[in-house]
Amino acid sequence: MKHRLRMEMKATLARMSAEEMGAAAESACARLTGLEEFAAADLVMLYWPIPGEVDCMPALFAAWEAGKTVLLPKVLWEEDRMIALAYRSPDEELTVGRYGIYEPADGSPWPIDEIDLIVAPALAYDRMGNRLGRGGGFYDRFLAQIEVGVETCGLAYDQQVVEELPTHSNDYPVDILVTDREVLRFRHRPADRQLDLFAKTAGKTPTGKEPQA
Repeated sequence: MKHRLRMEMKATLARMSAEEMGAAAESACARLTGLEEFAAADLVMLYWPIPGEVDCMPALFAAWEAGKTVLLPKVLWEEDRMIALAYRSPDEELTVGRYGIYEPADGSPWPIDEIDLIVAPALAYDRMGNRLGRGGGFYDRFLAQIEVGVETCGLAYDQQVVEELPTHSNDYPVDILVTDREVLRFRHRPADRQLDLFAKTAGKTPTGKEPQA
């Protein structure tokens, strides 16, 4: 089932023009950077986009401009896991890993419980926050480690959102889904996680309001 859905979503993405993707990515990033969770975050984990993923570079530059620390994922293939490394400026050297994915060259893994907001790509999301990755399971294993206070956010084109995805016990849903057309929020973990967000936003002025769908 998941294999078929992956093939169908890849075909859907292939039908989108570069112009469509560019405009949709700008809209999605505007919604992302307008989130109160983005404004409150000091440590934001983004990703280096590959074909078919929303280009999150506008959000990355917005994070730098706001003085946030930006993290990027790095896959340790021999250990079958993913870590988060700091990416502090566009002048910092990146390496090209498997499948042409750009990653920080080196550095110490950032403790996951210190990350405020993790933004994750996927091939598809459903309207309950479940994600369909590319089959490696690296994000699921990474997200399964998070503690209360770490917000997780999916970033996708509207065309990547379906009503329902098949799920397994090792699949990890996100708390928020941002697309070029809407922001969806879900409750997957204890409500006391919000206390951490309120503490972080106390005394801060958000950089913007969440766009309306």
